[in-house]
Amino acid sequence: MNGIAEFRSTVIDCPDPRALADFYSRLLGWPVAYDEDDWVVVTEIGSPMRLAFQRVEGYQPPVWPSRERPQQSHIDTMVEDLDKAEEQVLRIGATKSEVQPSEDDNFRVYLDPAGHPFCLTVEG
Repeated sequence: MNGIAEFRSTVIDCPDPRALADFYSRLLGWPVAYDEDDWVVVTEIGSPMRLAFQRVEGYQPPVWPSRERPQQSHIDTMVEDLDKAEEQVLRIGATKSEVQPSEDDNFRVYLDPAGHPFCLTVEG
C-alpha cells in the first residue's frame, strides 16, 4: 500500500437501501454481498470495490444541477451502446434527467430510483 488508506466503499444515502442496491446490482451486474435493514452492499466478485447503501430517515434527494441540494457525488459508467443502455436503465427504474450536457453526444445523465444522478458514457 502506497497511500495512507485503501479504498473500501462508496456509500450512498437513500430511503430504501434494498431497492437502491437492487437497482445498482442490475445496472452493474454486481451481486448483493451484504444485506441488513439499514445497510446493503453490492460488489463485483473478487474485487475490493463496492457500493454501499445506507438508510437515512427524512432523506432528501439531490436536485441536479441545483446548488440548493447539489448532487454531492455521482457514478459514471461506461457502455458500448448509449441507446440500448438507456432502454435498459429506464426499464430497471432510472429516469432520464431533464438536464443533459447538450454539447456531448457520448454522455447522458440519469437519476437512480432515489434521485442520485449517474451517467452513461461511451468513449468517443
